[in-house]
Amino acid sequence: MKKVIEFDKQCQSCNGTGLYGGMGERDGAAVVCHTCKGTGCHHFKHTYDEFTGRKPLPGVERVYEVNPGICIGKGNGHTLEQFGGMPHADWDAGKPFPAGSENREFTCPAWWYQSADYKRKPDWDECNDTLGSSFSRCSHFCNKAQCWARLDREFANAKGERHE
Repeated sequence: MKKVIEFDKQCQSCNGTGLYGGMGERDGAAVVCHTCKGTGCHHFKHTYDEFTGRKPLPGVERVYEVNPGICIGKGNGHTLEQFGGMPHADWDAGKPFPAGSENREFTCPAWWYQSADYKRKPDWDECNDTLGSSFSRCSHFCNKAQCWARLDREFANAKGERHE
């Protein structure tokens, strides 16, 4: 069902004066405000559909917390599970993303958490070796499984602060 919010408010461009004085107007000069056409009033109208619940998106099999900028999909020998995530049915049921649902095969912890939760992005000295370069150019990227294991240990030692 369509809903409408409609009201008059003070024009933000001219602060309700109907006039504008910018860098080209001086010595007592002003121009008519182009936003409100000199009325000082802005009529706001927004039409929207009332939210009735989350709608299904047909064809989705798997849901990912974020995409850190790579192509996610089936083919070329890859499955959707290789990119992490969780089954659509679990996400639809409101389950949280479990530990291990990160895209561990194709990203490192620093790359993943830069998008997923920047506060959890590791600030390891090793990650700064290639500062200013791409994550995949890190000298440790080929051993990213070790980085994920280290992150899991550090999260476990920090009272299990994970996606719970």
